[in-house]
Amino acid sequence: MKIMENKKRKITIIKNGPYIVSGNLPLAKEIIVSDENGDSVGWKKSEKYSCPEQYSLCRCGASKNKPFCDGSHVKSEFDGKETADRGIFSDQCEKIIGPGLDLDDLPELCARARFCHDQSGDVWENTERSDDPKSKQKATREASLCPAGRLVAREKNSGQAIEPELEPEIGLIEDPEKKVSGPVWVKGGIEIESADGLNYEKRNRVTLCRCGKSANKPFCNGCHIDEKFNDGDKNINY
Repeated sequence: MKIMENKKRKITIIKNGPYIVSGNLPLAKEIIVSDENGDSVGWKKSEKYSCPEQYSLCRCGASKNKPFCDGSHVKSEFDGKETADRGIFSDQCEKIIGPGLDLDDLPELCARARFCHDQSGDVWENTERSDDPKSKQKATREASLCPAGRLVAREKNSGQAIEPELEPEIGLIEDPEKKVSGPVWVKGGIEIESADGLNYEKRNRVTLCRCGKSANKPFCNGCHIDEKFNDGDKNINY
């Protein structure tokens, strides 16, 4: 297993193995908050883990010591082959043009956190109506709450991305509404190195699969919901 010895903030993907997180990166539970309609409306930080400068996170979904790796990937013969496109986000995404706001959308990155729609409309409808200040504000908020970075709102005139301010840290998403544990939320532009030594595009927010079932590894594609993945944390109120 490749071991990182420097203090650079980085995630290294081990072939058919875990994520090695280096650089004293904080680790905490991130709970999706839902309203009375079941719509995702915000985030609540929960348990914070005490971690060393370097730690390994389970990627196969089989560890008995989640979220940390316990070597179960070897026994389960986990296939962690990375199949995600290595191109940059701006070259892959669909560009949706609105009257007051533009939206970049890359569905392959969807982590199914469901901030993009609610009872009053979705981010795409609000982008199309973004000449209205309230619709523009709502579309911007919906896009910014997406943990996976599937959705990025852009200023109409400058094309500048409207991104939430995120400190470099690692979140473990929990989804009480769906009664599942979600992906690893990588925040604040942390470097991610593939198992073959190449780097993925450094982005403000991405989600990495931790159920082991994504067809877009290393990124989450929402399979944790279909698989009813749960990391066994009895402190989460499901």
